[in-house]
Amino acid sequence: MALRDPIHLGSGEPMLLLHPFMLSQNVWKYVAPQIADTGRYEVLAPTMPGHNGGIKGQLFLDTAELADDMERRMDELGWTTAHIVGNSLGGWVAFELERRGRARTLTGIAPAGGWHAWTPAKFEIVFKFICGFPVWLVTKALGQRAVKLPFAKLLAYPAISAHPDALNDADLPGIVDDFAHCPAYYQLLVKSLLLPGLSELADAQAPTHLVICEKDRVLPHPRFTRHFTSHLPEGTRITHLDGVGHIPMFEAPELVTKVILDFVDEHVEHKRATG
Repeated sequence: MALRDPIHLGSGEPMLLLHPFMLSQNVWKYVAPQIADTGRYEVLAPTMPGHNGGIKGQLFLDTAELADDMERRMDELGWTTAHIVGNSLGGWVAFELERRGRARTLTGIAPAGGWHAWTPAKFEIVFKFICGFPVWLVTKALGQRAVKLPFAKLLAYPAISAHPDALNDADLPGIVDDFAHCPAYYQLLVKSLLLPGLSELADAQAPTHLVICEKDRVLPHPRFTRHFTSHLPEGTRITHLDGVGHIPMFEAPELVTKVILDFVDEHVEHKRATG
């Protein structure tokens, strides 16, 4: 698994984009340039440890180790804080970074971690990924040949998009490559069984935006969002994205870009006006 440079574009206020479980920085390939092209943000989208293109990581990973690596990357750029956006696992890591005081704003798109140590929801999501073990083995065995299987898109879309046609054929090779080169698949699942999810949400200091995806089959609303809506501070913005799946950056990049920028721009302008 070769290391690769992160997506790093633009100039202005720092913004860190964090990808979901089993995929990579590649999920931001449409959104990151759109944000950078505004001329207002320096965008960094790295691959987290244990994922395709990221560092190897420990034998068993957890979100704290993922956050440690993101802090290291921020420190290398001289970023004390940044606007942090995370999807799924990336959302969980984003909340961890906010707890450490590294977030100017926080946007969680279908974030994971919305459970306590023994909440049934935690075991449900782990079970879902365990059920994907045969698919992971097939992609590891076949590599890019898996893309040519007649049912490849039918297997891929439920965890990503609202329906098969929303997933572009051109994106499948990258998705398959990420899926086939992800030791975090077993590293994180083991730790997830042993550790609680997100806590101390009510203590969040950074302006926070929770984005709920209507057709999310991985962390469906309201079962997997109730933890956030119940515990996040009053004043948290909640946006419902209609007609999109768990990883909306592939099927609706313009919409995702707008949702991110509308929230972050508002707080940047407010800070300038009051600063």
